[in-house]
Amino acid sequence: MKKANRGNLPALIFLFVLLLAWQLGAMKVGAAYILPTPIQILQRLWELRVPLFTVHLPATMLVTGVGLLISLVLGLGLAVAMDWSPLLQKCLYPVVVASQTIPTTAIAPLFVLWFGYGIWSKVLVTVLITFFPITITVYDGLRAAKTEMAELLMTYGATNRDIFLKIKVPCALPYFFSAIKMAVPMSVIGAAIGEWLGAQSGLGYFSRRMMTQLDGAGVFAPIVLLSAAAMLAVAVVGLIERKAVKWRGES
Repeated sequence: MKKANRGNLPALIFLFVLLLAWQLGAMKVGAAYILPTPIQILQRLWELRVPLFTVHLPATMLVTGVGLLISLVLGLGLAVAMDWSPLLQKCLYPVVVASQTIPTTAIAPLFVLWFGYGIWSKVLVTVLITFFPITITVYDGLRAAKTEMAELLMTYGATNRDIFLKIKVPCALPYFFSAIKMAVPMSVIGAAIGEWLGAQSGLGYFSRRMMTQLDGAGVFAPIVLLSAAAMLAVAVVGLIERKAVKWRGES
């Protein structure tokens, strides 16, 4: 525990220096509607705590959770399918890559047009952003399994199912957690983008509303909340990873 605390010290010092530079720079600018100070943002966050924590944060977390769950199912399914069949890999891989060339800010308004201002237009934006790292990273993990070990098990009569469960899945597990740690912040970003472009609630929607009122601190307050939620979720995933992949040792 003490070693972990010492390891976090450089990051904490850097964060403190960064916030101090921001505070001094914003004070020099002297225009809170353009660049509010961190203290002003925290004050505004406290003033807006009721709508942010009771209405908009739950709305964004619902979109994030549903989108991330769909991305997990879709990403894992595509990764396993491409690993199982070279033909599927040749068909699906270019499509998966091509999906990331679509500008999110261009397609999101179409989702709103098709599905309205409800949850699903935002969920689709989240899925579009997050399923890609899960698919590609898990697929690379499955392909990283050593063929020598698979051939050895086959000489003992192992089936393809045995090889998948005993070699490929353990090999892909660290890749899976890395993919989740990438996908979690991206899912929060996707939800916020969807809400920014068309919603009736959510942190992205609230930030846009504050911008129309020239409330700089109000714009940053939900962004800080989004960042805190993403960092907390990544920390939880990291904790689960340390419990599930003990054979990797302490990092």
